[in-house]
Amino acid sequence: MPNRARLVAATAVALLPATAVGAYAAGHAAQTAPTAKRVDLAMLENPAGGKGRTLGLSRVTIPPHTALPLHRHPGNQIASIQRGTLTYTVRTGDVQIFRGPATADAKPVRVVKAGQTAAVHPGEWVVESPGDVHFGANRGGKPVVILLATLFPNGAPPSINVAAGK
Repeated sequence: MPNRARLVAATAVALLPATAVGAYAAGHAAQTAPTAKRVDLAMLENPAGGKGRTLGLSRVTIPPHTALPLHRHPGNQIASIQRGTLTYTVRTGDVQIFRGPATADAKPVRVVKAGQTAAVHPGEWVVESPGDVHFGANRGGKPVVILLATLFPNGAPPSINVAAGK
């Protein structure tokens, strides 16, 4: 019996590193990837001149090294970059990027066309239309913070994911 006890103990000691590695890998795989967080700051259904629409103001924070899914919006949206640099890719449509004060005569500083990617910096803002399929990503080491002004049909979601092949 002493030999058998030693054999069991030796086997347990030999398997311990493999068990620890397996447990680490299982725990590591169970961790969820970081995701963007959207906070609704203000909302008004049926504003004057917008019957059947919801006017909203939201803040989105995108953690470092995180990409949003490919998506579109059911209405118009203006996205103002507050912090960080947004890597912005357009799949369909043309999206205008503006810089500086939002005035009636503001002119775009550049246009991101289908198949193009551009960096959008703090102080710049993007105007998105319902047909624009796009996604944003944070390739940097600090969060990207975006303020969103939206005008969507009542009851519509803030974004609609689009299959990557479409």
